[in-house]
This record gives sequence, C-alpha cells and structure tokens, in this order.
Amino acid sequence: MATTIGEEILINFTPMETRVAIIENGMPQEIYVERTSKRGIVGNIYKGKVVRVLPGMQAAFVEIGLEKAAFIHVDEVICKDPNIEEKNKNSISYLLREGQSLIVQVTKDPLGTKGARLTTHISIPSRYLVYMHNSNHVGVSQRIEDPVERERLRNSLITTLEEDDIESGGYILRTVAEGASEIELKSDILFLKRLWKSIEKKIKGAAVPSVIYEDMPLNMRALRDMAHTGIERIRIDSRETYNKAEDFTRALVPELIDRLEYYPGERPIFDLYNVEEEMQRALGRKIDLKSGGYLIIDQTEALTTVDVNTGGFVGHRNLEETIFKTNLEAATSIGRQLRLRNLGGIIIIDFIDMESQDHQRQVLRALERVLEKDHAKCKVMGVSQLGLVEMTRKRTRESLEHILCEPCSQCESRGYIKTPETLCYEIFREILRQHRAYDTDSYLVLASSEVVDYVNDEASDHLAELETFIKKTIQFSADIHYGPEHFDVVLR
Repeated sequence: MATTIGEEILINFTPMETRVAIIENGMPQEIYVERTSKRGIVGNIYKGKVVRVLPGMQAAFVEIGLEKAAFIHVDEVICKDPNIEEKNKNSISYLLREGQSLIVQVTKDPLGTKGARLTTHISIPSRYLVYMHNSNHVGVSQRIEDPVERERLRNSLITTLEEDDIESGGYILRTVAEGASEIELKSDILFLKRLWKSIEKKIKGAAVPSVIYEDMPLNMRALRDMAHTGIERIRIDSRETYNKAEDFTRALVPELIDRLEYYPGERPIFDLYNVEEEMQRALGRKIDLKSGGYLIIDQTEALTTVDVNTGGFVGHRNLEETIFKTNLEAATSIGRQLRLRNLGGIIIIDFIDMESQDHQRQVLRALERVLEKDHAKCKVMGVSQLGLVEMTRKRTRESLEHILCEPCSQCESRGYIKTPETLCYEIFREILRQHRAYDTDSYLVLASSEVVDYVNDEASDHLAELETFIKKTIQFSADIHYGPEHFDVVLR
C-alpha cells in the first residue's frame, strides 16, 4: 500500500469520550469520536429474535436488545436448511419465521430514525485478516495493488491454513497485511481460532436477546485498523491508555511499538495540527476555498449535497478558466471533507457548469484520485443528465455532525446545535487549558441552563474527577443571556 509521508495518529482519551485524528501532511483528514455512554455497535454479534417478517420488502425485523428493532434483508440471510428448495432460498418467508432465534452481526449503527442493519455473514477482524465463519473463500484486499504481492500473500495464507488444517471458514487479507510474513499470518489465524471458539461457547448458553461479542473500543481499533507501517507516530495523551496500547501493540503489532508515544504536553493534543479548529469547521455548512470560492454542504437523512460556488474568485484570463480552477480545488476539498465529516450514503455534487469536456474529465479524475486515499469504499457514478456528479460512500457509523450535534428546537429542527454533552466536554477541555496556562484558586463557568443542568446531573461524577485532578473548585452558574452554544470560563 502506498503510504502518505508524514502520517500520524493522535489519540485523545478522557473517561467520557475517546477522539482519534488521522493526520496526513500536517492536516487532519479523518476524525473519529466515541462516547462511553454511546459506543457504536458495528461489528458486535448478537443472539436475537425475529419479531416480524416482511415478505413484500424481502426483509425482517430482529430484536437484539436495542431501543429499536434491527433490520435484515434477505441478501444478508444465509440459508442453512438443506430441505429448502433452491428457488425458495431467496424468499424471506422460507428463510425466517417470527419467534426464531438468530445469530447476527451489526453492519451499520442505528442512524436517525432507522434501526441497526444486520447480517448473518459473521466476520471477525484481526490485525492482518478477517475471518468469515460461513465461507471458505480466501481473498486479498483490493487496495493491495501489486499483483506479485497479492499472489505471495494468498499463497502464504493458503500454505499456513493447510499447515493448521483449518477445514471451515474463509479469510480475507486486509490492506495492512502487505509485507506480512507467514509467521505473522499464522499468529493471526491462531488468535482468530481461539476467539471464534469462545464466541461459539457463549452462543450456546446465551439468552435471547443478548450480546455475544463486542468489538474493541475506538483507541484499540485505531491501532488495529488505522495504523500501518507507513505511520510515523501514534501519540496518546493518557498514560493509562498508552500502557494498554503498548501491551496491545507488543502482542499483536510489534513492528509499530517504536512509533507509540505518550504525549504529556502542556498544549492539548488536539490543538496540534489545529484538529480542534478543523472539527469546528466541519460542523459548518460553508467551507472556504483558497481561491476565493466556497462549498455549501448540506446533510439530510436521505443524502448529502455539495454545491460549488466561485465566490470572489475571478481568475486571470476568462470565465471558463475561473470555473475550471475552482472546480479542481473543490474536488480535492470535497474528498477531504467527506472523510473529515464521515459523510456516507448517496452524495450529490453540483460542480459549476463547464463547457469543455476535457475540463469535466479532469475534475472528475481529480475527485477520484483524492477518494483513492479514503478508507471507506467510494464509488463515483459519473455526471448525470442534469450535470450533477453522483457518488456513494459506504456508511457504517454516524457522521461527525450527528455525534456532536442535535436538531435545534429553536428553529423547529431545520438546523443543528451542539448537545449539552458536547458543550460540557468543551468546557472541561477549556478548564484544563486554563489550568495549564494560569495559576488561579478556582473557576466559575457561565453557561446556559441546559448545559449547567447536564453538568450537575449526568456529568457530576466527571466534574468531581476534574476537580480532584486539578485540585481546584469549579462552580457552574446558569445565565439567561447565554445561548445554547455559548459559555465563559472565569478565573477566580
């Protein structure tokens, strides 16, 4: 895999939430947020119960213990009954019945009004491999482009599998497996075998509905899924999290052990490379381009639209040159914004109309090139009859906006504002920043009543921990003049 020079991973850990930023060439490209109270469930395995079969939709709802029943389509259901005729294997009515227990895995988190999406094609990832219980296929990630390396890896895996005499289950070699040795692959296979045996044992005695297997927390998934040999540094700002990462890396990814760094700096880790600032920008609709043009990004439940505008950019020669240069810059910026905001599903891009067919091809190719760096699967459909670029980006987890914000009650849900929880954590980070910079006896925080109520109720334990950590008292006061996103930290 071609690696980007100067790539780093920053991991910011607090008891309330974990945040991970991928830095490429000194700029944040991807940001992940996982809150302790709302951990994502993608990859989790459940023993569920079919509560409703929908023949018209060729789908079913499955109760797995969440607030909303999860959804499974007939294409995701494996037929294990040999008595079912071939012609009926694609009919949900023959495959599932109400009240039936079912082992399922979550492929998409609940998003908006939609429940989680499920599959019975169970897969378990390790460092280099993905184990597929109901398959005998051996494959290689498409992102490993070198045909010689693809063949070497495939042969190494097959040889190792034969040595271990594994008769059931298939494997996919992940992108990070590029350059891996047979010994490393064998270690992964043994790990996955042990893990699957423990899962099978738990399935037998599990109640319905119940969780059978939970994926790793974000800080460990970052080491397993995002780190590769091209990473220069992995910086972690929590000593306890760093120690756990060191143990994990030493056991499973020893080649990365020298890239791990504990970051004790006075400056907050997300202030490096302006990650905090980029997160704030990623919550806005408008993104300014260096040329003077700008993007307008609107996210809805059905799709995301991106509108490109020239703004103050007038070019040097003519209008067509102005439009072409703005669209080229926009294509690069759009690819980055999709990753930064974690936007998925259907995406419609309205580039400024171009008369030249060659210009259209160059802009489309520029967009495709920047999307090649994306970890999520992207597919550009081309230009529609209306001149719009249609594309899709695989969506598994909620976008940055949906994690950090909520519908605004003051504008009847036409827009979004930050949740009291998000504001609470921002205040805590600001207090830590002030604590490192100034010597004071105590702090007074002025904020809206919603934020103060949240701090005094749900976040009271975290507030006590923060006071213990900085050895100073923190008082919150509600002020009617403060809006839902405004606060001040006063030194006393």
